[in-house]
Formats: sequence, structure tokens, C-alpha cells
Amino acid sequence: MPEEHLQQELQQLQNVYTLITEFLVQYSFRLVGAFIIFLIGLWLAAKVSNLVTRQFEKHNIDLTLSSFVSNLVRILIIIMVAIVALGKLGISVTPMVAAIGAASLGAGLAIQGMLSNYAAGITIIVTRPFVVGNTITVKEVTGVVKDIFLGMTVLTNEEGEQINIPNKHIVGEILHNSFANKLVETRFNISYQTDPEHVTALTTKLLAESPQVYQDKGLHVGINGFNSIGIEIGIRYWVPTQTYYQDKYQTNLAIYKALNAAGIKIPCPVREVHIER
Repeated sequence: MPEEHLQQELQQLQNVYTLITEFLVQYSFRLVGAFIIFLIGLWLAAKVSNLVTRQFEKHNIDLTLSSFVSNLVRILIIIMVAIVALGKLGISVTPMVAAIGAASLGAGLAIQGMLSNYAAGITIIVTRPFVVGNTITVKEVTGVVKDIFLGMTVLTNEEGEQINIPNKHIVGEILHNSFANKLVETRFNISYQTDPEHVTALTTKLLAESPQVYQDKGLHVGINGFNSIGIEIGIRYWVPTQTYYQDKYQTNLAIYKALNAAGIKIPCPVREVHIER
């Protein structure tokens, strides 16, 4: 019995050895070929990806778009090479491709919102309706563009708050881009006895000499309207967005001091009360 048991174990080992030998003889060249194909594919993917990146940099195309496209090209090449390598091993890739397609469809439906953000991000990067440093207003939110990612755009306001806007809420919406500056609109009243031309000339001179005011876009001072208090003077000028409120308040104070020094008083509403006895 022990001899028969030993004989069976030896026979099993012989069968395993024969199976391994036949497998190596039959598939060794295929394994080596598939491995070489995959290595060549990795090298080719890296070369093509770097070539795409250099071409984008050569034409000064946005870095985010350059990185996205080069990575996408690299992944697609690796997938195609992997399919070829599996075919070299005799593995049918048709069911695998069908499974990947079905999984991609399900994943696409599951992350539809994320994909729409990425698609909108690519649109922003390609069309460039704004760039980093511009001041934009979208959906009643205003801020300076700090970063542009594929999924979202990051703004900052003067309070230092960070505002993250999904890109799908930017593309297709009404977008206001004032670039690096923001409009200031101010109104004040003067009495009907005061010469409005003198006031507008004084205010225009002050704004033209102010270092806070952005001069290239021009400034406007004039009669905005008339009311029961007096003549309403309107002022429109531009200041850097990053220091919007600081510059606005300093300019208002400078206007007040200039009017006061010129003896021009800002009228206040007066209500007369008559008491009958």
C-alpha cells in the first residue's frame, strides 16, 4: 500500500510537470511577445503624451487643458496596447470590450453631473471667456478668478472668502467680465443755488489725479437727475477689484473734503412742521 500511494503521488507530480512544460512550450513565446508589446506600448504612450504637452506649451495653450489632453492620450494608447497584448495571448477581448462599454455607460449615467462640469471646464479653457486675475460676475456672485479647474472655477472676494463655482453653472449663463477692475457708482446732492459745472469740474479733476482710480477706462461725472433736495450729481469710475471698498471709501472721503474746502455744502432734507392752536 505505501508503494502504491507513493507511485500515485509520483504520477501526479509527473502530470503537473508535464502540464507546466507543455504550457511553457506552447505559451512562452506568446507571453514574451505580449510583455514586449506592453512595454513598447508604455514607452510609446509616454513619448506621445510628452509630445502633446510640448506642442501645447509651444502654442501657449492653457496648462490645465494641456495636462488633461496629454493624460487622456496616454491612457487611450495604454488601453489599446493592453487589448493587443491580450489578443497575443489568445484571450478574446470582445467580451471584455463589451463589458467595459456597459460599465462605462453605467458610470457615465452615475457621474453625469461631474462629467458635465468637466465638459464645461474644457469649454472655458478652450474659449477663454475669462482668465486668472479677471473679475467676473455669474449668478449674482462676483469675485476675482483665482484658479480654473476642469470641474470648477475658484473665485476670491475682497473679504478673502473663497467661492467655488461648478463650471456647469458658468457655461451657458450670462457672464460679466470686468477683467481686473470694478465699476464704482456714487451719487450726491448739491443745492439748486450751487453751480453744477463747478462741482463736476472739481470732482473730475480730483478723480483724474487720484492714484486709486483706474484711468484707462475713463471716468464720468455729470448731472444724474433732479429731486426735492437738489441737483443729483452722478459719478462713475473704475478701481481694482481687490481693493474695491478701500478705494471707494477713500475716494468718497476725498470728494467730501474737496467739496467742503470749496465751500460747497451737501443739502439735507428739511421737514417743516406747522402746529395749529
